[in-house]
Amino acid sequence: MFFRLTNPLAFSYFCLMNMEALYQVYLEHPEVQTDTRKIKEGELFFALKGPNFNGNRFAQQAIDAGAAKVIIDEAAYEIAGKTILVPDVLQALQQLAAWHRARFSFPVLAITGSNGKTTTKELVHAVLSTTYKTYTTEGNLNNHIGVPLTLLKIKNDAQLAVIEMGANHLEEIKSYCTIARPTHGLITNAGKAHLEGFGSIEGVKKGKGELYDFLRERGDGTALVMWDYDYLRDMSRGIAHIIRYGTAEADVVGDAVERNGFLAAELVRPFVMQISTRLVGDYNLPNVLAAITAGIHFNVPAEKIKGAIEGYIPSNSRSQLLEKGTNRIILDAYNANPSSMKLAIGNLAKMEGDKKILVLGAMAEMGAATAAEHQHIVELIGQHSWSGVLLVGKPFEPYKDLFHYFESSVQAAEWLSAYKPEHALLLVKGSRSTQMEKVLEAL
Repeated sequence: MFFRLTNPLAFSYFCLMNMEALYQVYLEHPEVQTDTRKIKEGELFFALKGPNFNGNRFAQQAIDAGAAKVIIDEAAYEIAGKTILVPDVLQALQQLAAWHRARFSFPVLAITGSNGKTTTKELVHAVLSTTYKTYTTEGNLNNHIGVPLTLLKIKNDAQLAVIEMGANHLEEIKSYCTIARPTHGLITNAGKAHLEGFGSIEGVKKGKGELYDFLRERGDGTALVMWDYDYLRDMSRGIAHIIRYGTAEADVVGDAVERNGFLAAELVRPFVMQISTRLVGDYNLPNVLAAITAGIHFNVPAEKIKGAIEGYIPSNSRSQLLEKGTNRIILDAYNANPSSMKLAIGNLAKMEGDKKILVLGAMAEMGAATAAEHQHIVELIGQHSWSGVLLVGKPFEPYKDLFHYFESSVQAAEWLSAYKPEHALLLVKGSRSTQMEKVLEAL
């Protein structure tokens, strides 16, 4: 989180007296790195700490690898002329990013939510990049380190920035807004994710809603709101500018149709247009509509919006439709929570095919709700007919007499390798910790 320091007065003094000096060093060496294995000549290395590592110890290694300067917070690792000693390296990184952000005035769109935020961010970036020099979060670097690193990659040629913000506890989004100071905001949804940290669905809404709070408090903020969700309507009240998108009663209106397994969006307002995508499942419609809305708001021509979305190919195990031999596989194994799991299972149940197989990994960070939420998923599975159901991970063990159960995705892959499915449609989904993509090796 932002402001993680045992001596805040010392850091405040540092900020007032030395942040300008550190910023001048950054302007001379505007590439920032936190991993010595990736350092390139002339970069700044921030020696971050974690529960199991201490970046200070790699100061000399960073210099040897070509780092121009190393920012440390332990005097024992000082190297004359090469290190900059600060009270706390993480906070120095965050404050430097905030200092940099304060020096540009173009729009900054922040995106958060329980599901779909990375896909939405990628689609929005694809659309806006057709018309503007747009910087965005790389991959899913959306945490207390990724947000400042994203901001520090922004150069003087920038016209827009799209910043993804992830969170698993309260006050986290608020801290990122303090650094990034978004002018625009988009919450994809607020579902059952990270319940261990947020405590409840109301906690999730409050945590994600910190983005709306920031836009409301700044007075001139703009929110892009999925108007189908009543709770987002309520949460966004009081924000100066609200742009609505959804399937009805919105500024941007569209619906979903399926084409050969892929989602297509039929836009009817503010103009008529059909947009085909390479995304699987109508649960991706809000993500597509969000990108269309962002494009319209920032005056991207309609044909460029269409071309950008149709040209986007999902990666990183998100809503990918793959073909291996005679099988088709929906790979959505980057992450999972009750909300996204239910949508994915429901989507597979609706798709055409005589042989459908579920390969599901356990959902992480559910806290006290772990048993109940996995039971709900099993109950949902039982409402449909499947050719096979494979469940992976300890929370699914109570149901090993109902379905095929495995402790790991490697064991599930071994079973599939022996079973050798043919002409099947498979959904492979689970939390990152279950590494469900490993089952692909068996297909």
